[in-house]
Amino acid sequence: MREIVFDTETTGFDPVKGDRMVEIGCIELVNRVETGRTFQSYFNPMRAMPKAAEDVHGLSDVFLSDKPLFADMADDLLEFLGDAPLVAHNANFDFGFLNYELAACGKAPVAMERMVDTLAIAKVRHPGAKLTLDALCTRYGIDRSHRVKHGALLDAELLTQLYIELTGGRQIGLGLAAVEEDRDSAQAQNGPLLRTGSKPYRAPRHFAVPEDEAQRHEEFIAKIDNALWNAGRSALFGTRR
Repeated sequence: MREIVFDTETTGFDPVKGDRMVEIGCIELVNRVETGRTFQSYFNPMRAMPKAAEDVHGLSDVFLSDKPLFADMADDLLEFLGDAPLVAHNANFDFGFLNYELAACGKAPVAMERMVDTLAIAKVRHPGAKLTLDALCTRYGIDRSHRVKHGALLDAELLTQLYIELTGGRQIGLGLAAVEEDRDSAQAQNGPLLRTGSKPYRAPRHFAVPEDEAQRHEEFIAKIDNALWNAGRSALFGTRR
């Protein structure tokens, strides 16, 4: 299944009041595994950047002045998103800005049914806990030491790791082809592999026993009275050695 994890940076909290998106970062997953495909773009918001917002993401008016408008990149973004579910943290915020920008340039909004909110997932998993992206990264041991300021693609990378942890951890999307290859190789060398639960194990190997050792073994066990294996034979066959 293809999914897109994404994050946005903005000039503020409410597009209806004039705030705009200034960056989007997207990461493609297939079966919860990163494919290496990403989409990232900055946008000129055509308005001044509030200091409080710049302090969060570091994107200044000067830096954004030569960046494309959202409308210039909308088609490329929509092509990358395709019809995949879209994963975001506090997703209503990101969807609100994304759909406002799409509407502003005459594009159809992204259906809310495609929204996957990791904040909502975390509320179920960890009720009452602090559920910011930073707090959840700490809980799951996700390294964010390289993150000085917020950035859409950087936060999407952290969120990708968090999403995988929240939905089952790294056992999802293991390289099954490699496992099959290893299994075939082992089977060719050691005989068939048996499987209990999810853990494969090899059938016992058959070793050739020297004839003199086999004879000594038979002589040894013949001296054992009331051996358990003989009791089993008696129950089955009505005989006792």
